[in-house]
Amino acid sequence: MPSSPIRRLLGRGLLVTVSLLPLPLPLPLPLPLPLQAGSYDRPGDNPHQSRSVVVARHGMVCTSHPLAADVGLDVLKSGGNAADAAIAVNAMLGVVEPMSCGIGGDLFVIYWDNKTQKLYGLNASGRSPGNLTREVFRQKSLAQIPESGPLSWSVPGCVDGWETFRQRFGSQPLAQLLAPSIKAADEGFPVPEVIAGYWKSGEKSLAPWPDSRRVFLPHGTAPREGDVARLPELAATYGLIAKHGPDAFYKGPIAAEIVRFSEAHGGYFSLSDFADHTSEWVEPVSTNYRGYDVWELPPNGQGIAALQMLNLLQGYDLKAWGPGHPEYLHRFLEAKKLAFADRARFYADPAFSPAPVKELLSPAYADRQRMRIDPARAALNVPAGDPKLVHGDTIYLSVVDKDRNCCSMIQSLYYGFGSQVVPGNVGFPLQNRGALFSLDENHPNRLEPKKRPFHTIIPAMVTRNGKPWLCFGVMGGDMQPQGHVQILVNLIDFGMNLQAAGDAPRVRHSGSATPTGEPMAADGGTVYVESGITDEAVRVLQSRGHQVQRGSAGSYGGYQGILIDSARGMLQGATESRKDGAALGY
Repeated sequence: MPSSPIRRLLGRGLLVTVSLLPLPLPLPLPLPLPLQAGSYDRPGDNPHQSRSVVVARHGMVCTSHPLAADVGLDVLKSGGNAADAAIAVNAMLGVVEPMSCGIGGDLFVIYWDNKTQKLYGLNASGRSPGNLTREVFRQKSLAQIPESGPLSWSVPGCVDGWETFRQRFGSQPLAQLLAPSIKAADEGFPVPEVIAGYWKSGEKSLAPWPDSRRVFLPHGTAPREGDVARLPELAATYGLIAKHGPDAFYKGPIAAEIVRFSEAHGGYFSLSDFADHTSEWVEPVSTNYRGYDVWELPPNGQGIAALQMLNLLQGYDLKAWGPGHPEYLHRFLEAKKLAFADRARFYADPAFSPAPVKELLSPAYADRQRMRIDPARAALNVPAGDPKLVHGDTIYLSVVDKDRNCCSMIQSLYYGFGSQVVPGNVGFPLQNRGALFSLDENHPNRLEPKKRPFHTIIPAMVTRNGKPWLCFGVMGGDMQPQGHVQILVNLIDFGMNLQAAGDAPRVRHSGSATPTGEPMAADGGTVYVESGITDEAVRVLQSRGHQVQRGSAGSYGGYQGILIDSARGMLQGATESRKDGAALGY
């Protein structure tokens, strides 16, 4: 037993190390000393925060897998910039999280170039096959586009997006950026907990397709947590792109293999669909929320839905209510319904049906739309507004480098493993983004040849006084605009730190009208809430007519963010606990 002087030191809270000679067991073990209540609590009032904010001076990478974040950090340390690191991270994510992203999907970027002091937007989404028309579905007696299989395909834009982005802002060769991913795919990589769960959930849908089964279920089942997975065919495909550039994908053997498979399995791809593909530089759009300029990309994505929601919420004193308060949650949910009604009516490929973006984002339109929110009752029927009356399963990654170039990049296959189909020996699945077209001939988002479908994936950035302040995104289909708004309200209105803002419990509304032509659910849809939302808040929402359920953790997206603290020359990074991710800096 420690002597009485040592006990007195322990009683004063000092750490004491004592060496004892070996003694025969059993020893009488002292009772543990009582701890002062709360002595190991985190500072501040963030009860849901899972870990500390990561702080670094020079560069930061935040994404949903530690191996991918580590690759990006290596690029930054070797002299690469944020654009280089983002491409390398995305390539690695296509290996280690293949159900969520990959070169069979599309890509969007918002980039702050510190040299020109300007934001740039890149739309690297692909278009529908030139031979695929609505008549095909009428002949097949299909009322909607299938969510899997070759009829859901559109041309993948990711690889062209990498090269378009790299040529304008990158500094390192594509082959160098792909090298770590080629090695990981060939030699193998350990599968972490959350991704193992995603992989497991794809077993049934992958199994009917022999190439998908061979690539992702080589032993008949998905790899378990801690197993080492290998993707040698993907390594070979990456190798072709590294050696020959994007032409290998769009004009060479990769396109040829995809088209061969498409023709053999009822698809409509042609070689010209790939050869004609191009990405597009676009101007980001913004709204000012309480002194912060929030930036999104214009349609064919859904980013402006987040801006519309912020415009509506700006008319309320959310800070007075606080996080999780039913008054805040009710108004958030009603704002979401209004924004998504406009989303269903107006968002589409601007080359075919330009949306009235300026009018949708105007303060006057928000003021008029806000009058439609009943503070005491949930809306069950929410038609789109009329802005013409106003005049005037995805990955996300964030990178900031030493020069304060900032990259907000999101890339996806849409569903987990996209269309579920690996076409031949390419080693990756093709996206099912074509399932988001409408077959209604009067809908702006109707299927037409060589048209970009409505997109759910949206990167975001926030500037303050003309300088980047926050580079962030939230994964998860329709959850993405809802997640963007909840993160920003947590940061700006409720004063949470960067990590707590992502870990705080969220709500998600489903059942709004969709860009595929489905109307809003007759009962107003369902509100899913995480466990941190109190029972009392749930009761209040239910009393106002909301259909509320406690949902699973996988339903609420996945957030990564980097905050640029210009005053102190520091970067803050966060990645939420719902994913396997990491925020790494140096």
